[in-house]
Parts: sequence; C-alpha cells; structure tokens
Amino acid sequence: MTESITPPAGLPEKIRHYIGGQFVDSIDGEEFDVLNPVTNEPYITAASGKKADIEAAVTAAKTAFDEGPWPTMLPRERARILYRIADIVESRKDELAAMESFDSGLPITQAKGQASRAAENFRFFADLIVAQVDDAFKVPGRQANYVNRKPIGVAGLITPWNTPFMLESWKLGPAIATGNTVVLKPAEFTPLSASLWPGIFEEAGLPKGVFNMVNGFGEEGFAGDSLVKHPDVPLISFTGESSTGQTIFANAAPWLKGLSMELGGKSPAVVFADADLEAAVNATIFGVFSLNGERCTAGSRILVEDSVYDEFVERYAAQAKRVKVGLPSDPDTEVAALVHPEHFEKVMSYVEIGKTEARLVAGGGRPEGFETGNFVQPTVFADVAPEARIFQEEIFGPVVAITPFSSDEEALELANNTKYGLAAYIWTSDLKRAHNFSQAVESGMVWLNSNNVRDLRTPFGGVKASGLGHEGGYRSIDFYTEQQSVHINLGEVHNPVFGK
Repeated sequence: MTESITPPAGLPEKIRHYIGGQFVDSIDGEEFDVLNPVTNEPYITAASGKKADIEAAVTAAKTAFDEGPWPTMLPRERARILYRIADIVESRKDELAAMESFDSGLPITQAKGQASRAAENFRFFADLIVAQVDDAFKVPGRQANYVNRKPIGVAGLITPWNTPFMLESWKLGPAIATGNTVVLKPAEFTPLSASLWPGIFEEAGLPKGVFNMVNGFGEEGFAGDSLVKHPDVPLISFTGESSTGQTIFANAAPWLKGLSMELGGKSPAVVFADADLEAAVNATIFGVFSLNGERCTAGSRILVEDSVYDEFVERYAAQAKRVKVGLPSDPDTEVAALVHPEHFEKVMSYVEIGKTEARLVAGGGRPEGFETGNFVQPTVFADVAPEARIFQEEIFGPVVAITPFSSDEEALELANNTKYGLAAYIWTSDLKRAHNFSQAVESGMVWLNSNNVRDLRTPFGGVKASGLGHEGGYRSIDFYTEQQSVHINLGEVHNPVFGK
C-alpha cells in the first residue's frame, strides 16, 4: 500500500484561496485537514473560507468584470485563451490525474480520462462562442430586431467531490467563455486538483480577477452559504445532493438569482427480454461501478423483464464479483476507495439496510485485504421491492438494486417510482418500444442500448428532485448570458400621439 500513500509529485505545502491573482490564507487563519481516502489520514491542510473571504473574492471578481478587459473582449480573443487552457490541461494530464486519484480515491485510469474530458470542455465552449449566431427578426420596410447577448457578472460555482476537476471545467468553461468572472467553491473533501487551476489560468493568460477560488465548507457562515447569499453574485451553478439544492434555492430567492442545479439521481436501467443481454450486463456493470459508484447518472436500479430475470441476475452477480478492487494508483483497478470516511459510513449503512430488504448476491462488505480506508466491495442486491430504501434513496456508491417486471406498463411504473429523474437507460431491440418508453420515462436524459455516451452539444440535467435547468451546448450559453432585445424602426413612425 506504500505506493498509494505516497503523495504525488508537485503537492503544494498547503491549499490556499486564490483571490485577485494571489494565493492567500483565510482572513481568520482557519484551516482544515484533507484526508487520503486509502488511509483516512490527513495529508495536507486547506484554508477554510468564510464570509469575509467570499467578500474579498467577489470584490476581486466584480472589479475584474466592471473594469477589466475580459467581458468586452471579442469572442475569438477569449477563445484563444480557452484553447491555451485546454492545451495546458492536456499536457499536464498525468499530473492532474495523479492528484485527482490520490485526493478522491478515483482509479488512476479513470482519472486520466476525466482530465482529457476537462480539456475538451474548454475547447468545446471556445468553439461555441466563436460560432455563435444571435437571433435577428425582420419586418421588411418597418423594423429590424436583434438579440444582444451580454455576460451577466460574477458567477458563483459550487462543485462536487466526484470527478472534481472535470466537473469544475464543465462550469468554468462556459462561465468564462461568455465573458463572466467567477468565484469557485470546490468541494471540501477534494480541494487538491482545484488548486492547480490558478497556475493553468495564469500560464494561459487569463486576466487577473477573472478566476477566484475560496475553499471551505458549505454551511451557514462558511464559504458556500456566503457565496449563495452574496448580493453581487447574480448566478449560482451547483452540482450536489438534492437537499443542499433546496437550501440553495431558498437562500438565493431574495435576490432572484439565476440558478442551475444538477442534483441527485436514482436512475433506472430497464432491460427487456429482447435486449442483447451480454451488452446490457457489461454496460450496467460499468454504469454503476465506474467512478467507484460515485456517479450522478449511475443506473443504480436495474429493472429486468421476468422471463430473463434469473439469467440476468446470475450473470450480473458473477461479473460483479470479478470487478477488480484495488489501490487508486494501480492502472488495473476498476473500483478503489470512496472519497471520505463519512461517505463510506453512509454507503455501508445502506449495504446493511439492503441485507434486511433484499437478497444479497454479490459483495456486501469490505473487500479482502483492505481492512482500512474507504473500500467497499461491488455489491448487488436482487429481488428488491419498490418500497425498499435501497430502491428509493440515492446511495452514491458501488451498490446496485435489481428488480423484476412482467410488462411494459409495470416497467414504466417502476422506472418512475422515485422522487428523482436524472437519467434512464433502456435496453431493447424493439424500436417502437424504445421511443415510446423514452418519451414516457420521467428523466432529463435517456440512453438507448448504450451507457452514458455524451455529446457535449446536448442538454444535461434532470427533472423532479434531480435538478433545475439544463447545461451543455447553447443551454450553458443561455444560462451565463443576458439576452437583450434591440428594436430598430426603419420606416415611418406610427406611434399614437397622446395629449396633443
């Protein structure tokens, strides 16, 4: 285990805030420990931001927006800097992945893929702002009307601890591409990879004050809460659990802030008898156990038609037992350590609940040889009733519930029978059924005979308790810009005259 507990090269002495182009400590000097998920031992300290630190960061961001060049630069000029950011991220992929893996417990091979995706996010939004065409409307001989898009101001970005670097890029890319300035509040469990953004942005030539970062917690009086409540932050983009999203919604209401929130999920994967079972097993195994099961779009409820149910469960359980659990630093590892002991205890509590609610067919405890750290066996429950907690509640770990169904109608009822609605996966060779089921299932995104293959042009977001609004493609551009209508009279004025 020595390899995994040795910090990666380039580790900073401590993690600090970044405000107005400078690394700074918290104003009150407060810090918190960051834990290594393999040992749960502290390996670095991070500055703990509160209201005063957020005030300083917002002031720097607002000054850069009001007085700096960034909001008024031509899209092509901003795009050049975004391309440079992408190139730097790509060139440092191995370093970024090593830090991400060490800090979050993410398997190193998967962490490298997330770093490449982060680079692609910046390239995508650079392309988008250059190619963007605004609407124009003509009334021949009388009027010309056009839409003028403008950056809004300071965007508050609050990001999660699963794949933190990539998900930060998913928000940072469109926010700065459209000319806004930002204050980023990374997840307190995983601040390490975020500490690399300042150096990347400085090397790429991003003006000082456009990017600011305050580390710390989300509770009242701390960084997250203070960012949401700051009157000079008109936009909040948040990814995290649904209960936190509800709190943000309430705290942002007095200022009528723009909100984009991707929240929890309990996504169904529906396997019909006519599906390619081998492909369905492979995809659903990956869909729930990749990223250590800490995946918002995980297909953690698998609904299987009863005529193939027993075969599916047998094949699924056998393959789940072969998933390689190991150290995050091992390139062959498929499932590694969960992010934090608090989260480990939560996931293990659901495993114990599941043992009282359903039939355990794989996993169910710590993997052999990993008596310390946050390791959980890939765990499979079968015969799960729809009222079971492991069917209804988000676990966010390597735990899956399998439930049989006997008709299309029952499958749809089961798929929609949770408060969540982020993603859904449908496996069938019947094209008519696939389209009809897709349109009836209550989810923001649906994949047919595939697993989470993303096109960055498409909207990403959920319904019900899984989110508010969508990002991705032009939906991100819409969120981070004001759309102003400009009307021009081209002919004789026909306004009525009052009081003549």
